[in-house]
Amino acid sequence: MNQSEQEKQFLDLMERHKRMIYKVCYMYATDEDTLADLYQEVALNLWRAFPKFRGESKPSTWVYRVTMNTCITYLRSQKAHPQTVAITLSMAEVLPDVQGKENLRELYALIGRLDRLERALIMLWLDEKSYEEIAEILGLSLSSVKVRIHRVKAKLKEMSNQ
Repeated sequence: MNQSEQEKQFLDLMERHKRMIYKVCYMYATDEDTLADLYQEVALNLWRAFPKFRGESKPSTWVYRVTMNTCITYLRSQKAHPQTVAITLSMAEVLPDVQGKENLRELYALIGRLDRLERALIMLWLDEKSYEEIAEILGLSLSSVKVRIHRVKAKLKEMSNQ
């Protein structure tokens, strides 16, 4: 494949998965600048790895894995700790009503209190990834994913009742 075909395929991949990349970066960002840095770092890592993508998994699975690993590695290198960031109006506009926006704010606040792995698990589950896909993305066993997601959902429920 020539360079222009590769660039076109990469741009198509980025366009198809930009919302997912943004959501994952958003969960690990401490502010808007960090969010922009994370997104840029993910794009760079995807570009570097794109020629080596063999198609052994779905493109979305591969993009998720690269995005999650990039966010975690970036934050470790910055010696920053993930914190909850107030939801931006642009994300809240996705929901049609005021109650939906408030529910989204509350959900993100609760998710922001989880540890990194719990956060990754619940975000993948909320994105309607199958347990098999989640296991592949995070490098966990299928049974571990099932148990951990059940525990995270219970933890979120308990946190919301406090």
